[in-house]
Amino acid sequence: MTDTAAGVPASSAREAVPGLIALDIDGTLLLEDETLSPGIVDAIAHAAAAGNEVMLATGRSWAGTEWVLHTLGMTPEFVVCSNGAVVLRRAGDGYERFHTETFDASEVLELLVRDLPHAHYMVELPDGHRLYTEQLDHWNLRDATQVPFEQLSAQPVCRVVVVSPGQSDEDFMELVERIGLHHVSYAIGWTAWLDIAPLGVDKSTALEIVRTELGVAGSRVVVVGDGRNDLGMFAWARQQGGRAVAMAQAPDEVRDAATEVTASVHEGGTAEVLRRL
Repeated sequence: MTDTAAGVPASSAREAVPGLIALDIDGTLLLEDETLSPGIVDAIAHAAAAGNEVMLATGRSWAGTEWVLHTLGMTPEFVVCSNGAVVLRRAGDGYERFHTETFDASEVLELLVRDLPHAHYMVELPDGHRLYTEQLDHWNLRDATQVPFEQLSAQPVCRVVVVSPGQSDEDFMELVERIGLHHVSYAIGWTAWLDIAPLGVDKSTALEIVRTELGVAGSRVVVVGDGRNDLGMFAWARQQGGRAVAMAQAPDEVRDAATEVTASVHEGGTAEVLRRL
């Protein structure tokens, strides 16, 4: 898995890929209604034409990411999904799973359901298929099956998603602290959304795999995001001497973790960053 597909030495890869640019999707490329941030398609094309590897690093599953990739006209070598638990690599006209992390979710699900018995639960399996307890209008349920709660933990999973309408991000943070999710990684979203991954796994761990495969110098890394699930890749980029760019509408802790802040997603902040490269 550490060998490049064509056996290209790292020095050649660095010449072919001047920079690695990893973009979050929601709140970075897409607005709340899933329309595109102003100017983003042309800006991505501009950055890619300069020789950069412009890719997506998202909390979404591949089923919810593929259409975004096509809409943006992107064909990167790699895509990071499921908050780093899944790395896909281009294969022919499509993508195949290149690296997958899993964990036993039975304990964490038991802890969560005690406090959130009416929440909506979903797990992602290693092959990309998803299991869910109750449908939500905004969930993409392609390649997904509704099952009883007990079946969610019948096999190792890549991640657990919990949506509890009416809960705030502060409620989720208090819950996580109180029940002690010590054996997993987690991210809390801005839509009553809790995303749980294997311990030590986040966008940064997946992006390090990508960076190594491409042979890109750490100082040539640029990451752009707006959520708490981007904190890991922000720290990773900074540690390597790269750039971590936060959107203007990001929470204070996310902006504070960045090396710079751009305009909001509504104002085309990501396009602004890419055009300056």
